[in-house]
Amino acid sequence: VFTMFSNSVTNGGKTTLAEKLQKMLPNCDIISQDDFFKPESEVETDEHGFKLYDVLDALYMDEMVTRIRNWMKSPVNSGVVTEEPQNTCDNLKNVYILIVEGFLLYNYEPLNELWNRRYFLTLPYEECKRRRSTRVYQPADTPGYFDGHVWPMYLKYKNELEENASMQVDYLDGTKSQEELLSYVYSDVIQELYRLRE
Repeated sequence: VFTMFSNSVTNGGKTTLAEKLQKMLPNCDIISQDDFFKPESEVETDEHGFKLYDVLDALYMDEMVTRIRNWMKSPVNSGVVTEEPQNTCDNLKNVYILIVEGFLLYNYEPLNELWNRRYFLTLPYEECKRRRSTRVYQPADTPGYFDGHVWPMYLKYKNELEENASMQVDYLDGTKSQEELLSYVYSDVIQELYRLRE
């Protein structure tokens, strides 16, 4: 079993990257942090009236850890896609790979022992804000939400991550093409798989 984590600023491209990797890697499954958001009624509101979605308390993180651990115990019974991926080498066919993708993965201690590889997609402020403005959210972003909550929380958690010297993270430039990012991560994962098999 091989686990990899893809963390990102909002709209950094992590979900698209994970889905493309899933098609290329053997016996690969995805768990998305977005599936663990609490209902809107349980998400706190700050003094500016912003719903605080970009914090760990807005997520059922214990449930997410349980789902990941259950997958790791029995990937064959997890519903993992076992159809033949593109370009898989014969001696990797019995490997099971889990991609966990989300925006607040590396700041939650119980997840830190579960990874083999960590990737973090970054974006500059203007590009991130532009991409965010093209997306439709439920509930919808209120005016000023990106500048008042989303971006400050991203900077806060990214700074915490960078200050943790023991955390090995591969930072990726989210402005690069999906093809370039996919090629890099795929090659890196395959190399790591072979290294672990040795």
